[in-house]
Amino acid sequence: MRVLRTPDERFQSLADWPFAPHYCEVSAEGGSPLRLHYVDEGPETGPPVLLMHGEPTWAYLYRKIIPRLTTGGARAIAPDLIGFGRSDKPAARSDYTYERHVAWTKAWFESLDLSNVTLFCQDWGGLIGLRLVAAMPARFAAVVVANTGLPAGAGATEGFRAWLEFSQNVPQMPIGMLVNGGTARDLSPEEIAAYDAPFPDESFKEGARQFPALVPITPEHASVAENLAAWKALEDFRRPFVTAFSDGDPITRGGERAFQDRVPGAGGQPHRTLSGGHFLQEDSPEAIADLLLEVIAQTRG
Repeated sequence: MRVLRTPDERFQSLADWPFAPHYCEVSAEGGSPLRLHYVDEGPETGPPVLLMHGEPTWAYLYRKIIPRLTTGGARAIAPDLIGFGRSDKPAARSDYTYERHVAWTKAWFESLDLSNVTLFCQDWGGLIGLRLVAAMPARFAAVVVANTGLPAGAGATEGFRAWLEFSQNVPQMPIGMLVNGGTARDLSPEEIAAYDAPFPDESFKEGARQFPALVPITPEHASVAENLAAWKALEDFRRPFVTAFSDGDPITRGGERAFQDRVPGAGGQPHRTLSGGHFLQEDSPEAIADLLLEVIAQTRG
């Protein structure tokens, strides 16, 4: 496995990004060891909040949420998925599979030995993060899902199909502009540049290219069986499970209903519809942080 690593200078002087990097070595299926980057801010003894990003973003997506959480006494932990942010990037698309992503992230999560975790997950952060909850439910005190899903071969929205078609055929993938197009507000040039920072050229974007094709929207896709098993585990999850989808996302519109209907812990919870596009962390960061602090207070009695 040939591995690319974005030079550190690409991450210097980014707008609103004062956080120190942390690293963990992970591997999966006998593959090469890879360096996974994460942010870890706030009191070490504070209630941990796991902030999971998706495609094609990185932990920068949570830059306005992290300080609000830590001010509220929480420990905010935000990893960069392999292939994104400051984490290593395998150079071949075939190196990226759904199950490898789950394994890489699980190895990192287990290395921190966290418990009583509140998960916030969006986009692929949910496809991976919810697999962690299904595999290790006792480690999670609560879950907040936003603009995500756990697909298991039953189709996709027209919005996702349009994104899949675009992502597989666009000659150059304009990462920062894609994020800007998925928000209700206009990002600044500096913010767009920060989303472009992990990708010096197209060779660094193979993970971003491959992610949409890995979503198991047909019965023939890999990982359908694993996600069906994860759904069975979630159907036994009785701790607080809150949906916080946005009002302007064509890709995941209506996806909250499956969680509200199928996860016992969703009953009686303060479900929200937040303002924003697909990347609602850019549009409603204060509302997200405040909801997370509210959920944490609920779990701590």
